[in-house]
Amino acid sequence: MGLRRPGRLRGRFRSAAAAAPAREALVLTTQVARALGLQERYDDAHELLDTLPTDDPEVATRVLLERGRLHRSGGAPDEARPLFGAAAESARTAGLDVLHVDALHMTALVAPVEQQLGLHHHALAVATVSADPAARDWDASLLNNIGMTHADAGDWGAALAAFEDAVLARERIGDAGRLRIARWMVGWSLRHLGHADGALEVQRGLRAELDAAGEDDPYVDEEIALLLADVADTDRDVIG
Repeated sequence: MGLRRPGRLRGRFRSAAAAAPAREALVLTTQVARALGLQERYDDAHELLDTLPTDDPEVATRVLLERGRLHRSGGAPDEARPLFGAAAESARTAGLDVLHVDALHMTALVAPVEQQLGLHHHALAVATVSADPAARDWDASLLNNIGMTHADAGDWGAALAAFEDAVLARERIGDAGRLRIARWMVGWSLRHLGHADGALEVQRGLRAELDAAGEDDPYVDEEIALLLADVADTDRDVIG
């Protein structure tokens, strides 16, 4: 469930930008700024974005979006929110569906708690009707966000339903690693709902796949340990 190293990403984007045509280089430079943000080099990232011309709609949208991400990561969500809103409107006007959905999803993440669920669903609705397959494929991440919002509110039944829909979306998209994460979320929800047997089946299935691939995932192991401990406690209660 790890992320790519931001330093390596930054170097890769810089190399690609150096070799790319002018417009593509500008787009790639916004991703260099994003990688700098992941390294918490916020001032450097903002300074890099300051160098970019914004007469092109896609570049302008990406600059707004990455500035918003920098403010959010830097602990200033109130400064990020209008930037995400502006990015969403810029993308919508230019017909940039992928960036439109991305900006809407970021807007939801920095919104007040009581507004988040509605904004997640709005982003999902925009993604679902898009003619762009890459925009439609945002549904998996958005369903996960919807599930997490329900989980944070303690509504584990609604969380499970959203996570199950996210699994179906991941199966359609075909990314094995992200599909395993989506299935883990289902197992996690089942445990919180008290369905230990179903949760253990999910996590053991993931553990078997990881073993076959020669991979480890401490989150899977942790869930299995918690579930086995719950089963042992239940058995002791029954015997007692």
